[in-house]
Amino acid sequence: MIEVLVVDDDTRVARVNAAYVEKVRGFHVAGEAHSAAEVLRRLDELPHVDLVLMDHYLPDDTGVAAVREMRRRGHQTDVIMVTAARDIATVRAAMRQGALQYLVKPFAFAGLRAKLEAYAELRRTLDGGGEAEQAEVDRIFGALSATTEPDLPKGHSPTTAELVRQSLMSAEGPLSAQEIAERTGVSRQTAQRYLKLLERTGRVTLTLKYGDAGRPEHRYAWAPRP
Repeated sequence: MIEVLVVDDDTRVARVNAAYVEKVRGFHVAGEAHSAAEVLRRLDELPHVDLVLMDHYLPDDTGVAAVREMRRRGHQTDVIMVTAARDIATVRAAMRQGALQYLVKPFAFAGLRAKLEAYAELRRTLDGGGEAEQAEVDRIFGALSATTEPDLPKGHSPTTAELVRQSLMSAEGPLSAQEIAERTGVSRQTAQRYLKLLERTGRVTLTLKYGDAGRPEHRYAWAPRP
């Protein structure tokens, strides 16, 4: 199990994020913290925490400052920033303190799940040890990078495209536009628009499901790159 410390100044948000974490296979919430001081205290109390989901806007200091103090005290725990802070200065500061990823609020469960699953894959790769060729190094450094489709047409959101992608990738079989809408929280029309875009680019395959009467239902599945 990957042990996670969930940090947010709002206790209700912390509980929601903790519930999200518990839904991802292989992850367990070791505890919660609601201030920078509590983060440091909890890390002392819970020495086996693997990952901190770090809010930036904390009542006594910033999340970036808390990460800086963690490092000063010798805590090498991995960090993913989970915050509403969108300014480039904060993003840059988080990177310089070694944050592995940065997830901007608000987000849906699929967005956090994507980051956690990518983190788990990174850990599996690094735990293998040994030496790495350039291709393996590139894969390690790119493991937590954005996975949305590039060059989206004007009016299309990378965040929504990522939600649709993650829903398809995590499904056990093809999904309808309505099922995608329910999983991602977008409207059926929006889900249909993104599915058609992904189908045109070859990232999604379309099949038809015929019922007893009426038009066949369009069902979509993610098409991994060869």
